[in-house]
Amino acid sequence: MTQRRRGRPSLSQNTSRLQGGDMDMEEDVSFTQTLTQAQRNLEKHSPEQISLKVGELVQYLLIRDQKKLPIKRADIVKNVVKEYKDIYAELLLRAKKALLEVFGFQLEEIDTKAHIYILINTLERGEGDDLKVNDNTAKLGLLTVILSLIFMKGNTAKEVAIWETLRRLRVDPGERHEDFGDVKKLVTDEFVKQKYLEYNKVPHTDPPEYEFRWGPRAIKETSKLKILEFVSKIQQKDPKSWVTQYRDAQEIPRSQAPRASTSARS
Repeated sequence: MTQRRRGRPSLSQNTSRLQGGDMDMEEDVSFTQTLTQAQRNLEKHSPEQISLKVGELVQYLLIRDQKKLPIKRADIVKNVVKEYKDIYAELLLRAKKALLEVFGFQLEEIDTKAHIYILINTLERGEGDDLKVNDNTAKLGLLTVILSLIFMKGNTAKEVAIWETLRRLRVDPGERHEDFGDVKKLVTDEFVKQKYLEYNKVPHTDPPEYEFRWGPRAIKETSKLKILEFVSKIQQKDPKSWVTQYRDAQEIPRSQAPRASTSARS
């Protein structure tokens, strides 16, 4: 008695699935391979070619990080990987290893849907040396003040509150500053592009109002506890005197919390 072999889904079926789902799925297909496919693709290139391409990728990532701009996978493929797209995963894996072992940088994916990366310095740092804004001390100070205000206000701060605080510090968003230049552009554009801040319109507001939150880079490069310690030093108070903020600062972000092992589950 012959058995009917289960047929593979047709090309039209696969295409319809992609069209019906998230558009990102279609892009991800070319980056998803079996181990056999990956090995076969690696064999198309010589070890020397692969090493050179990994070196190019490492240099590209380091240069992009100098401006603290997030790195998109699409840009990596377009500007570096190019015709080596079939071994992208292996190139990225080797580049990540080199960045960590040689330069002390961890390549972190901060947006798994849009595939956006940043570099995090894993080397031991001194107090107050976590955030890096183009190595500009003045900008770093301004950013720390803004992050502090956002945290102390419950992790969200209205744009109006930010500007009022900066004006009290003699930094007027409506005037050009000696150190910061265009203050409003720095805060709402540069810090946002660098993923230190999120700047969004408050729903159902007319005229429109905007608010700030911590961006994914700020979450990776510093912590609420360190920001609270900064505030406590400025105001010469015990961090525990801010009960709500102190409790919040003690919580471990989900992305950093250790996952429970399967054996520990009942």
